[in-house]
Amino acid sequence: MTVTDIDQTLVERGNRYGIFAEHARITQNIKRAMADSPNWEGLSDDKKESLEMLAHKIGRILNGDPDYKDSWHDIIGYTKLVEDTLEG
Repeated sequence: MTVTDIDQTLVERGNRYGIFAEHARITQNIKRAMADSPNWEGLSDDKKESLEMLAHKIGRILNGDPDYKDSWHDIIGYTKLVEDTLEG
């Protein structure tokens, strides 16, 4: 991948997801709220990672194109990964 390819990818992502610094601010605020919750420390790594990925995807939705189906699809996928590990 050349620098030109990377620049093009960044332009495409910016058009889809908005300004990266704003996405980062939104996402980090969500992650801080999760980490400050009573149950956070007791969660397994897969549950924490799933929730952090949800925060990332939600940040993209809130900062960029809320009608981009793939963002919503990914959220379903990350929750399904945890659901598949649960009994009951």
